[in-house]
Amino acid sequence: MINVNELLSELLYDEKNPVLFNSGFFFYFFALFMFCYLLASRSKAARVWIYTVFSLYFFYKACGYYVGLVILSAIVDFNLSRWIHESQDKRTKKSLLIISILLNIGLLFYFKYTNFFIGIINDFTAGHIHPLSLILPIGISFYTFENLSYTIDVYRGEIKPVSNFMDYLFFLSFFPKLMMGPIVRAADFIPQISQPYRLSSEDIGKGMYLIIAGLFKKIIISDFIYQNFVQYIFDDPSKHTGLECLIGVYGYALVIYCDFSGYSDMALGIARWTGFKIPPNFDSPYQSSSITEFWRRWHISLSSWLRDYLYIPLGGNRKGRVRQYINLALTMLIGGFWHGASWNFIFWGAMHGGALAIDKVRIDWLKKSKTVITGAKATIFKILGILITFHFVCFCWVFFKASTFHDAWSLIHQVVYDFQPEIAMELYSGYTAVFWVMIMGFVLHFLPSKAEFSMERMLGRLPVAGSVAIMVAFMWLLVQVKSTQPMIPIYFQF
Repeated sequence: MINVNELLSELLYDEKNPVLFNSGFFFYFFALFMFCYLLASRSKAARVWIYTVFSLYFFYKACGYYVGLVILSAIVDFNLSRWIHESQDKRTKKSLLIISILLNIGLLFYFKYTNFFIGIINDFTAGHIHPLSLILPIGISFYTFENLSYTIDVYRGEIKPVSNFMDYLFFLSFFPKLMMGPIVRAADFIPQISQPYRLSSEDIGKGMYLIIAGLFKKIIISDFIYQNFVQYIFDDPSKHTGLECLIGVYGYALVIYCDFSGYSDMALGIARWTGFKIPPNFDSPYQSSSITEFWRRWHISLSSWLRDYLYIPLGGNRKGRVRQYINLALTMLIGGFWHGASWNFIFWGAMHGGALAIDKVRIDWLKKSKTVITGAKATIFKILGILITFHFVCFCWVFFKASTFHDAWSLIHQVVYDFQPEIAMELYSGYTAVFWVMIMGFVLHFLPSKAEFSMERMLGRLPVAGSVAIMVAFMWLLVQVKSTQPMIPIYFQF
């Protein structure tokens, strides 16, 4: 017999158990959503309403009544963009754009950075301003940037504003990309809404591969390594040897990639199954042979957003080399701050900005000197570039993950001054499973893209019923695996 109170408690928002893509609740949510969506597949209006209602409910399950912010943001920018488009006066257009920017940035600033600046004021003035009791709404960093790109594109005349409010609310609340992106642009997404819903074998295979790969990255690799090793290292690095700390950094490099790209893969896969194509957000970033290449492969939607709406408006490379390097550094500094309200994130962004500027000097020198490296020497340089880039990125991850600068420098101190390589076998015997999962994760990361295409084609040959059965069975299996260990929502700061 169904217990009504227990059912209601499952359906209502629970601050201690927000919904995740890999939670048991999402398994039933997604099954019901797909059932309703397929029933309405022939009607564009019905698809939009069903997707939007489910998306808003998903957002409610993730952060409660803050779902209202998504609706409010949609109302404001839907109308501002139309007024910008209809206005014939350039000053009015610019004023409306500034209002949109101030409202969006102000909303993000209030929830994400207010307490950070209160802390700075207290530090500099010895004040006692109490921090506000704020909960950071899930996904606010993503839908804020999506709103900004939309109104800016309308202002530039690159796209026309949406005429149907439900289409815009659907775009903004689209639940697959709500939590961790990717940052989707209206110009890429909204035209797809009116297209008939058709699934090809490629869509089925690609979608299934992405969902399975994303769940595998998140549950089997990221959560297992984090819960059983990495979190212990970063909780207090001073208690661990340098060898443990170094492996912990390598482990975190894999955790952050598998956690973030795992969610992105699931978003892309779910979108593909429902008739939408979202640009990929990660492209094996640790295979990069330079920091410039890394940022073309890591969080691609954020990198391109910062380039198009920050770096280029600042002047890009149009105002001389010195200004270009300053623009690069400033863009990455702001990109670091976007990740979280902490000096650690700002420092992380500054290091990447400095590295990008230095790499630009290298690239310019190679072009000027017309140096061309080929053959075995090119292979050696590529391998060296991959090793150097990977270890620089790992060094930066220390500051990204550590709670304070003290913890970050404490970890680095242990690696440099208390390495203790003699404990390697003892460490291996204590964390055998963790290390083999790490090895598996890096091997999978460095597999050639041909292996992925082969798997997608194989899955695409399956009939729809067989694909759904495999998908349901795999999700159920992972939910059972997950239920034995609590999930760690690492990226909820976004």
